[in-house]
Amino acid sequence: MEITDIKVRKLFDEGPMKAIVSVTFDGQLAVHDIKVIYAREKYFIVMPSRKNPDDTYRDIVHPINAAFRNKLEESVIDAYNEALEQAALASQDDEVPAEV
Repeated sequence: MEITDIKVRKLFDEGPMKAIVSVTFDGQLAVHDIKVIYAREKYFIVMPSRKNPDDTYRDIVHPINAAFRNKLEESVIDAYNEALEQAALASQDDEVPAEV
């Protein structure tokens, strides 16, 4: 299974959640609401989940093995870093005064 697209849907400045991402696999299956989290001096991803009646959370979808989880996490964090760079460039463009 190959990751064919990653879309960073939303970026956050405040708090440990830094982004919400959608990932497409093999151009056939999309997984939405993967979260990029920054805590304990590192980035990691949290898969989409739902709340159980006992107030615990259960992943709706998740990687089956560590190798694929690492590949997915690395790809999503790389896409997040690219989105941050693009956002920084866009904000610099907004701050540059127009030439007269």
